[in-house]
Amino acid sequence: MANPNGQELRGAIGILAERLGYGKLHDRFVRLNAFVSRKKPPSPDVLADRIYSLSGGLRRQVAATIAFHTVWSETFASEIGEENEKKLEALADRINATLTEGERAVQHGREAELDAAIGEYEEVLAAAIGPQAARVDMLLKAVPPVAERLRARPLPKTPPAKSAQAARGDDAAPAE
Repeated sequence: MANPNGQELRGAIGILAERLGYGKLHDRFVRLNAFVSRKKPPSPDVLADRIYSLSGGLRRQVAATIAFHTVWSETFASEIGEENEKKLEALADRINATLTEGERAVQHGREAELDAAIGEYEEVLAAAIGPQAARVDMLLKAVPPVAERLRARPLPKTPPAKSAQAARGDDAAPAE
């Protein structure tokens, strides 16, 4: 699996802090025993640096790594939903089908197929949880050749949210 670099982990912690609130995020990490000290760092970036150091960049199976993955999964699982999860599984199968046996490289001649599947996967995920969160989520799950391609891609643009009126099906203009 590819692991996020320090900047990517700072972005991930920033996303979590934005969604949960920084105080609640820190408290959740403390309850999951990610740290020995309960003292809250002054910012999400400092918290991310602490997690990065304790977990070896999420490479080591230690409390900080497990805590991060737990909080990340809990935060976004409900937003993705069961229907999108099924779509993502099918797209992940397409992505994996383009990789070599050991998942260390892309099969010769299947690069375009891989790029298309990555793009579709990212679009579905970005529509559910946002482009930055989708990118981090994909990097957390990606094998090195997929992560390399992801990092080279621009973030997807998410379609504008439907208005509450359109979501209710009230396409007609209100009467005056």
